[in-house]
Amino acid sequence: MLDVTLLRGGTSKGLFFRHDDLPPAGAARDALLLRVLGSPDPYGKQIDGLGTGISTTSKVVLLHPSQRDDHDIDYLFGHVSIAEPLIDWSGNCGNLSAAVPLFALLQGMVAGAPRDGAVSVRIWQANIGKTIIAELTMRNGLPVWEGDYHIDGVAFPGAPLTLRFLDPAGGASGRLFPTGRVCDTLSLPDGSTLAATLIDAGNPTVFVRAADVGLAGDERGDLADAAVNRQLEWVRAAGAVAMGLAADIDTASRERPATPKVSFVSPATAPGTALTARILSMGRLHHAYTGTGAIALAAAAAIDGTLVAEACGGVVRGKALRFAHASGQQQLEARLSSTPAGWHIDEVVMTRTARPLLQGSLFLPSRY
Repeated sequence: MLDVTLLRGGTSKGLFFRHDDLPPAGAARDALLLRVLGSPDPYGKQIDGLGTGISTTSKVVLLHPSQRDDHDIDYLFGHVSIAEPLIDWSGNCGNLSAAVPLFALLQGMVAGAPRDGAVSVRIWQANIGKTIIAELTMRNGLPVWEGDYHIDGVAFPGAPLTLRFLDPAGGASGRLFPTGRVCDTLSLPDGSTLAATLIDAGNPTVFVRAADVGLAGDERGDLADAAVNRQLEWVRAAGAVAMGLAADIDTASRERPATPKVSFVSPATAPGTALTARILSMGRLHHAYTGTGAIALAAAAAIDGTLVAEACGGVVRGKALRFAHASGQQQLEARLSSTPAGWHIDEVVMTRTARPLLQGSLFLPSRY
């Protein structure tokens, strides 16, 4: 038996564990977590596990009190492949970051948390070595998750929770723009080329124009065209190689299915928005937009010459970015400072909701 908590954070769900309840990092831990989710499943449904066959719910989070004096929690995220025996530990989940403080507070991991009133939880994001500050409210010794704040992509309201992603650039590559350029030309396996902005903020992300991959930009649901899906995976994998994150395209597809993300952008289609954006998660169109993708989007929108700023009709800097995604809209702000070396992303701030859904014990098979 193994204790587990299921939480929703933003537009994702995941299984949360205390780090010390699991085997050490390595093959045994991955095998256990894969079996818990029901992966690998050639049918793509994860029926014999707690996954649902959707990339936004095939996720695990491992937490323990921080080993750093200036943080409360150490947080490790794993994106579990549905069909393959693989957990991608290469990046963060921005949406599930909103659920991290709830689990930590419910588990009594945050020393000195007040019984009532505002609480700030400092989180060390171990996948990319970055700090997240979560700001929320306590009531009667419990974190508040009920409220009237709506985020598009989630049917029910909750309590607003502020996430501040400090210095989010370079977590994977060491640089905001890993190639040193705000726009690159990628060479794809079929001999074609494509303009792309390769940015490492939140998670490494590859941005392309929707029109350049034969899309309108306002797609919803699965992308039915196999050729388009193949091209977008080529773009994603070629971007990983250009960023220095994989040796070749095949390795990127095989070993890093979760990062970098690939997103296609287009001029605004909804009133009050700066642009329209869609993003893929583990090869599937996200039903809303990933949290780390939104961080990368806001950062790119604030920098001259990126394809994101182009889609916006100019940079969006010194104010919030509001964009349209597959389930509605989202607003967040990238706060920048000017340095001799160029723009520095000081923090990206967004508001999410989160709540615990279920807590209990897992029945584990004798072999996995």
